[in-house]
Amino acid sequence: MTEARKQQLQAELNSLTVHQETRVGWDENTPPNETLDQYGNLLAQNRGVVPVPDNRSPKRRIYDDPTVETLRAHLRKHNGIRGLEICDPSEVERAARIFRRDGFVVIRDLLNAEQLELWRAGCAEALRQILDTPGPGERKYMTETGRLPHRYSYGTCSASRQMLHHPAWANMLDLPTTTPIVTEIFGSSDYRVWGSGGDLCLPGAIEYQHLHSDGRDGQHLSEARIEGAKRVGVEFNTDSSGNFDVPTLKLIMEMTPPTVTINFLMADLTWENGPIRQIPGTHVVEQPPPITDDEPDWMRHSTLVGAPAGAGVFRDNRAWHGATPNLSKVVRALPNVEYAAPWRTQDGFKIVMPHEMWETLTPHAQKMCEWIKAEPGVWPPGAGIMHPLANEREEAAKS
Repeated sequence: MTEARKQQLQAELNSLTVHQETRVGWDENTPPNETLDQYGNLLAQNRGVVPVPDNRSPKRRIYDDPTVETLRAHLRKHNGIRGLEICDPSEVERAARIFRRDGFVVIRDLLNAEQLELWRAGCAEALRQILDTPGPGERKYMTETGRLPHRYSYGTCSASRQMLHHPAWANMLDLPTTTPIVTEIFGSSDYRVWGSGGDLCLPGAIEYQHLHSDGRDGQHLSEARIEGAKRVGVEFNTDSSGNFDVPTLKLIMEMTPPTVTINFLMADLTWENGPIRQIPGTHVVEQPPPITDDEPDWMRHSTLVGAPAGAGVFRDNRAWHGATPNLSKVVRALPNVEYAAPWRTQDGFKIVMPHEMWETLTPHAQKMCEWIKAEPGVWPPGAGIMHPLANEREEAAKS
């Protein structure tokens, strides 16, 4: 890459935002569905690696390419859930009912103007670090290991795999607009923070991400989980042997999600800028989602178009969801906070928050983060280092 080209790309990064039009994205030198391994090597699509390719994507990553224009016209007409329900933060019980019914719920006005600007600035800062590594050949960006081009995760791009070293993320753990709803969903305030990260797609992310859930539910019927089900109103019925009958077992699992994630919107979700899609009711489904080639159009269009900046999507992590094409000129960023159910044990929690950051939190947030905070003077491994390649992150965490 020439020195002039490098300077041009740096100028683009310096002016980057995550809520207004930007020159970042739309790299025509990055082919559709191209995948990189942990070292940045190009992988053939027939290797069977993650991610699943979108064989219906446009043919070139160019804003006004005819195949992009065709998809843009289709999305303008069809994209978005018809009659999407959006709640106010005060509608706590209604929000919880919709969440349990659909596996997700959209809540407006979670962030005030100051909080929204703080997180926008943090998202742009972290994204500049991610994109600072140029891609191979003439490609503008290094694609994140194991992801489709122009798609990144703040969490997995962090060498600590979380963003709770950053005040823009840590300050959003315990908000007056979110805590009552999370408490209502879990039936208790004794839940924990698992982590914080979130995903984003640059303009020119022309592929659909395959439908997936964020982790499977092991469906272990612990006493704590049964108590959690009782707190949210599950009625227990037994069979002739005195054991819970099948409908009761199913209800216990359905009503006690292991993890609840809130993705916060840095910009309005439109038909064009890669709105997240959620498939209603799939948080209670055990079968896997259809492969990309078999997805019906209604699933590809089941997106949260109309959700405004400052809103959030409360998600049951078991529900099928996926990213969609960003054919706009605006970065679509959805930073998140992930909460673990009160019935979960400490197993699997990682030290990702500096003690000094923990000291700045509210008392409730401090309680939620006791399992993930470092000791005084000890920096969590890899925290603050962002890189798209897995090998670079692993080396940073070790050092």
